[in-house]
Amino acid sequence: MFWLTLIPLKTLFYYNQHMHTSKILSTPSSWIVVLLLASLNGSILNGSSNWGKEAELKGTQPAHFRVTWTADPSQQATISWSTAKQASKGLLRYRVKGSTEKFATLAAETGKYIGGEVELYYYHARMKDLEASTAYEFQIFSDQHKSKPMYFVTAPNDDRPLSIFSGGDSRTDREERRRVNTMLAQMVHDSHANKAPQDDIIALAHGGDYIVKGTNLEQWAEWMSANELTIGPTGRMLPIIPTRGNHDGGKIYNNVFGLDSDNKNYYGVNLSSEVRLVTLNTEISTAGSQKKWLVEELESSRPKNRWLIAQYHRPAYPAVKTPGTALQSWVPTFEKYNVDLVCENDGHTIKRTVPIRGNVKDPSGVVYIGEGGLGVPPRKPKPDRWYLQAPGLASSGSHIFIITCESEKLTCKCVELNGKIADEFSLKPRDLKKEVLKKNTKANKKKEAAPAAHAP
Repeated sequence: MFWLTLIPLKTLFYYNQHMHTSKILSTPSSWIVVLLLASLNGSILNGSSNWGKEAELKGTQPAHFRVTWTADPSQQATISWSTAKQASKGLLRYRVKGSTEKFATLAAETGKYIGGEVELYYYHARMKDLEASTAYEFQIFSDQHKSKPMYFVTAPNDDRPLSIFSGGDSRTDREERRRVNTMLAQMVHDSHANKAPQDDIIALAHGGDYIVKGTNLEQWAEWMSANELTIGPTGRMLPIIPTRGNHDGGKIYNNVFGLDSDNKNYYGVNLSSEVRLVTLNTEISTAGSQKKWLVEELESSRPKNRWLIAQYHRPAYPAVKTPGTALQSWVPTFEKYNVDLVCENDGHTIKRTVPIRGNVKDPSGVVYIGEGGLGVPPRKPKPDRWYLQAPGLASSGSHIFIITCESEKLTCKCVELNGKIADEFSLKPRDLKKEVLKKNTKANKKKEAAPAAHAP
């Protein structure tokens, strides 16, 4: 049986741009075709599907489903959920999707969320020894209750093309956050439905500020519920690679993402054999032990990876605010090891900088993108800043970045909630030998030169 559902015009624009349709959907017949396709495919174009609403948080009934990647995502994943009352047992049953093998059973670690007036319990099932690029179907059991079947796909460990989301700042506007999450679910579904493997979105690198006040458990509960809207119409989960933001202070953050209480929230993961993502924490000292770790991390990972990407919250090159301490602590290290792309957040704008080296525009420099638009009210950027001049840019609006990594290029596309492409650009792989030679030549010239040139 077919039925017609009113699809917002901005969603039709999104569908036209991202599903590779050949013409604008402007005729009545085109509308009917898309409406029928939405019905046939279980599409969530209008925000409704089997996964179009959050699970009820009641008693020991499981809810707040999420997948987190903070270690090798080709072999490990943490499946997490919550209950309103503590269950006597929380279990995860899983197997390779579509197989006939027996389900494996994994007992979850459990505890009470620390802080806040709301009573809430977390469960973390830590999956290990998984196969790369493999879909795992699972179901959660909590006392007499069970979840719907869901699945996720592990990261590849070979040199295949892939895409990830990058974005942050999902706090404040709950309804806008839900609209963005619904769009993300559709985008992931579409990316795997077409025949272009480089489009396949495998995870969300979240840049922090999930909620307004990090010690408010009720706000975290709302965020975890809304995060379920990123689950696709087939039950596919979108793994999160989390970053701590300035609004995420307190102990609940580590509870939410299955991290030890003393975890400092900086780490690196390989998304393939040639793509490394480094997550940093601007909410502790950016110098000291974290800087030492960063130097060691980049020194080790740069020679092994074609693409080296960093993410953190407070920007070094902001579009609105003053620069964070990352400008002094991390930027020289990014330049020394030729990081390809840096994802910043916090400003509630859209930005891309010119390539920067030595605090000036340089074709061999590092590009910084951001600055967070997953549900916050946008701010007005300051486009007159030197590093936002063309080919850089600054604008505002709810948005997500799609970073696509291929052997010959890295493409970065910024998509607004209305489906508009706000920005798109590509980077070529670095010739590291040439970069080192250029860096050494510049260093020698500086030694021989008079006083250092004034930065813009």
